[in-house]
Amino acid sequence: MAKRIITQARGKGSSTYRVKKKAFIYKIGYPSTLSGTGVVERLFSSAAHFAPLAKIRYSDGFFYIPAFKNMAEGEKISFEGNEIKDGNVLRLKNIPIKTNIYNIESKPKDGGKFIRTAGISAEIVRVTPKEVVVLMPSKKEKKFHPECRATIGVVAGTGRLDKPIVKAGKHFYIKKAKSKLWPRTSAVKVNAIDHPFGSGRGKRIKSKVAKRNAPPGRRVGLLRPKRTGKRK
Repeated sequence: MAKRIITQARGKGSSTYRVKKKAFIYKIGYPSTLSGTGVVERLFSSAAHFAPLAKIRYSDGFFYIPAFKNMAEGEKISFEGNEIKDGNVLRLKNIPIKTNIYNIESKPKDGGKFIRTAGISAEIVRVTPKEVVVLMPSKKEKKFHPECRATIGVVAGTGRLDKPIVKAGKHFYIKKAKSKLWPRTSAVKVNAIDHPFGSGRGKRIKSKVAKRNAPPGRRVGLLRPKRTGKRK
């Protein structure tokens, strides 16, 4: 019989692991068609996102995007043209190199998938007729379609990790807002009945490589790893 491990408990959907639904009611992304200008109607915080969000009003309705640094309510932003101003949503082919951007589309008109965490931005490196090369925060370059859209500027919320959390309770509620259990107990510290690595038998940790045909309760640790051991 399979063990009642953490993965199974999370899948069951108890109150411990259930996220607040109202935290995820804001869908971030650009509409498929954008033209003219928009106005920043409201700035607010969301428990489901690290960065503050901005509600943008435009001719056909409104949408939500991560706010940029120093954004203000009532500010106007442009969706077309070549004006390089924080908050403007432009196609990558119209953005000059060395410009900071965020909320980049993975493919044209998908709404924006990359660079949405507080305090980060990417940078245009090369622009060609067939592709635009962007330097990501990881210092790796990534190629995008020239028609993909992005927002000019840096995501608001810089310094999010500078201030220490100090109290364990605050960390608990931060994680709970995103449906994550904290503190996470090491598998070898729990009882043997609760996890395949349980009890530890004097901290002699069992193999973390699960068998290929192991039942769900035992499929923990390394699943079909290409290699094991310390990399030299």
